[in-house]
Amino acid sequence: MPASPSTARAINDRLALRLLQEEGPLTAGQLKQLTGLSRPTVADLVERLTEAGLISVVGESGEQRRGPNARLYGIVADRAYLAALDVRTEGVTVVVADLLGRELARASVPIADDAGTGPAVEQAVGLVERAAKEAGADRLHTVAIGAPGLIDPATGELRDSTGLPEWHRRLAAALGERLPARVLVENETNLAALAEQRNGAARDRDTFVLLWLGLGTGAAVVLDGTLRRGASGGTGEIGFLPVPGTTTLPSATDCEGGFHSLGAAAAIDSLAGEYGLTAAAPTGNEPHAATLVRAAVEAPTGRRPAGGPGAPTDGSAAAPADVNAPRTRPAAGGTVADAPQARPTSVGAAAESDWTDTPVHLPVHPLGDTHATPDTRPSVDAHARFLDALADRLAIGAASVVAVLDPGCVVLGGEVGQAGGEVLAARVEARLAALSPLPTEVRPSALGGAAVLRGALLMARDTAQDELFAPPPR
Repeated sequence: MPASPSTARAINDRLALRLLQEEGPLTAGQLKQLTGLSRPTVADLVERLTEAGLISVVGESGEQRRGPNARLYGIVADRAYLAALDVRTEGVTVVVADLLGRELARASVPIADDAGTGPAVEQAVGLVERAAKEAGADRLHTVAIGAPGLIDPATGELRDSTGLPEWHRRLAAALGERLPARVLVENETNLAALAEQRNGAARDRDTFVLLWLGLGTGAAVVLDGTLRRGASGGTGEIGFLPVPGTTTLPSATDCEGGFHSLGAAAAIDSLAGEYGLTAAAPTGNEPHAATLVRAAVEAPTGRRPAGGPGAPTDGSAAAPADVNAPRTRPAAGGTVADAPQARPTSVGAAAESDWTDTPVHLPVHPLGDTHATPDTRPSVDAHARFLDALADRLAIGAASVVAVLDPGCVVLGGEVGQAGGEVLAARVEARLAALSPLPTEVRPSALGGAAVLRGALLMARDTAQDELFAPPPR
């Protein structure tokens, strides 16, 4: 059944606005070429969008630079202002942007643990108001908040979660009361996945999993281009995943003993200490764990695969290895026979790296066992062995996700994932190839911790544009 004239106009308008969003200012002729619409149809939609205040002439193009055909049309960026918030347990960062998503102001405020709910909320709301004023935004259209915790799919509100400050839950309501704006809340890891898919490491993927590695751990699941939240909003709470190598099991109120105890910042700090590694104090809000991982990656021996070409067997210095050699993985549709075979250990399967015939073992003593003897031998390859041990841990969590979802791609997100770069991603990918028959590419985050704020801004922009670009009611 053909679309009605009004529906066809709405479709054409949205197509033109999307092109102006993606390509920037365009002439009517360029819109005709890109949309495939006729010249009269393009002229009509340009007139409609101009009268609606959504687009305007922003310049001229062409050799003569005059006449109606040379006019460049662009979206009216100040038609609406947006705010994006990255809410952490230790503070808040806010960005104010225009309708195109261009940043106009940015501000942060630390919030002490003992600040109290009321004062903490007031600090955060005041920060948003000051940033909006600095940006020249007299009114915010949409505010998007990224926060840790579960989002109730029925109400869209942050659920009461043990271990998270109460002011997190109160903030959205307080902003809604103080600002004449639509206020949205989303889990921080979900927003990071949105940003990585639009602007980061997963731009070419409709299906992938983002494994968040920051102060805590989490996962976001994108299947067939759609973010999956689950029946209760808890998809990706991988910190609660029971794993080998810990001294206890997680509970409904505490993720200690789950994957959190292997991959969270504090656990990575402890692991680095076992190998005698230290690093300078981090800058900004980056977890110390990310600084340690980056230092290990940048060390000469950290960039070579342990046990790879030139690896010593006696603790002596290693010969340089080709760290830029192609990363291998089973071909699509391959079987477990195509991947390196795993060998059993006292904890589980040992991931045998496809870099070498030397097995890479998972931890053989429970984390936190005070009677265990950590490997603290002074050695020039301590950085490489630390990265190997960290990859062992991350592969445990990733393998569980891969076995259930078969995403084909895992992005190591957050500050730690970005700090590890291709070096850490390659190690995790090699171990997954040994642990799972499902071919899985592992990529480092392109955005790191900034992905949460970027994802919140994308959500705010999409929501505002959906409303403003919608056809007028009949």
